[in-house]
Amino acid sequence: MIEEPAYTGFGFSDEEWGLLVGLPQSVLTAASAAESDGARATMAEGAAGLESISAGRESASPLVAAVAGEIVTRVGDPEAGEELPVIAPADPRAYAEDVLGRAKEAAALLAAKVDEGEAGAYRHWLVEIAEQVVGAASSGGILGLGASPVTPSERRFRDRLAEILND
Repeated sequence: MIEEPAYTGFGFSDEEWGLLVGLPQSVLTAASAAESDGARATMAEGAAGLESISAGRESASPLVAAVAGEIVTRVGDPEAGEELPVIAPADPRAYAEDVLGRAKEAAALLAAKVDEGEAGAYRHWLVEIAEQVVGAASSGGILGLGASPVTPSERRFRDRLAEILND
């Protein structure tokens, strides 16, 4: 007997599932790239984002838990010491715009396919990933003095994401 893919139980096509599974890692990358702040900070942001994605496996939302489980299966489990490769978009602003466009597309898809509880849980999870990433490492300052926990560009990305997702 052939096992059905997880997404069929939610009523998604393969393409729709790809959007939902790809978006959390894209949010992580866009939030991290919103401010160029060095390798150490980028690694801390990536780790915080992957941890937030991984934590989704424990969500009360079956959709979030399934998406998070799929991502961890694909990219690695932080609990096993695995780390995401650092992705540095050539044009961070254009990448962020693309991610925000896909977030809007995902929000519309969820509104059409699942109940508000599942859709809201997924949208909130995406904003939480961005929040964890932008708050993971201070930026700016000299030798750690005067650094800002969340820069204006990071805050702008997180706030635009939350606005698009209405979270």
